[in-house]
Amino acid sequence: MSDTFRALVIDKAEDSQSVAFRDLSQSDLPDHDVLVEIAYSTLNYKDGLAVSGKGRIARRLPMVAGIDLAGTVVESRSPDWKEGDKVVVNGWGLSETEWGGYSRFQRLKPEWLTRLPDAFTPMQAMAIGTAGYTAALCVDALEDWGRIQPGEGEVLVTGAAGGVGSVAISLLAARGYKVTAATGRPETHDYLSGLGASAFIGREELAAKAGPLQKERWTGGVDAVGSTTLVNALAQTMRGGAIACCGLAGGADLPGTVLPHILRSVALIGVDSVMAPQDQRNRAWERLARDLDLNKLEAITQVEPLSKIQDLANEIIDGHVRGRVVIDVAG
Repeated sequence: MSDTFRALVIDKAEDSQSVAFRDLSQSDLPDHDVLVEIAYSTLNYKDGLAVSGKGRIARRLPMVAGIDLAGTVVESRSPDWKEGDKVVVNGWGLSETEWGGYSRFQRLKPEWLTRLPDAFTPMQAMAIGTAGYTAALCVDALEDWGRIQPGEGEVLVTGAAGGVGSVAISLLAARGYKVTAATGRPETHDYLSGLGASAFIGREELAAKAGPLQKERWTGGVDAVGSTTLVNALAQTMRGGAIACCGLAGGADLPGTVLPHILRSVALIGVDSVMAPQDQRNRAWERLARDLDLNKLEAITQVEPLSKIQDLANEIIDGHVRGRVVIDVAG
């Protein structure tokens, strides 16, 4: 094991925050019970905000960035984990209040770890990442609502070419839902059709201000955009349907009314992937292992070295990243 290793660290600057690579040793790591050698991390929208400095994600400094990781247990003081166990970690405040995955090694609390399903390699787990795991939580939430059935009507997925949207389309299509993808990039239509989308709606159509109750179209949906897009999705949802919301790429505001909820019994289901309990996490990963087509996962995945993370962070914030980006932390 190397005495030092490289990590991407967010730290204090004169008027803001700095982001730079730094050499760390094990003695620098938090005093948690499980030491993991990280093979891969990933790039999510929140990572883009943190690394680019366009969002104050890190709330404790210094902070090792990266909200996801997959790797192998090296040392453990916990009876629940032993050397050689393959694990994945999503959320739990990594890159916000707890040191994250853009590092060769990390010490973590035992309860943060999820056992890596046999169906996936560490690289595939990070191709899924928080985005794909969140998509699975959203599909679970829609089906738990109980009024949405495969083959009945259209299910909307906003931010369709992004990480959450790409995996959500694949999971929903695998279950037999008719999926309509909302995207502002017509050049992604072939890509999204390959994942299982059967129809498209322009991003601008959902982003325009419209009435509080509109023509009923969707039996349900997965929204990673928020703001006016979410308001219009709710206004177009059929009686008794539901939208699972997990993101705010379009804004944190919700400039709508209660009318869809009180006149059509439309539900807005909030999905929090960061602090989700372990039973929900296990169920989401079981869905991914069962329903996610690994050939489709490969088609939406690119692997990049950690050395390129700052450029990649700007690309995802600017909307130029399609699908999933896996980060090789040794690169």
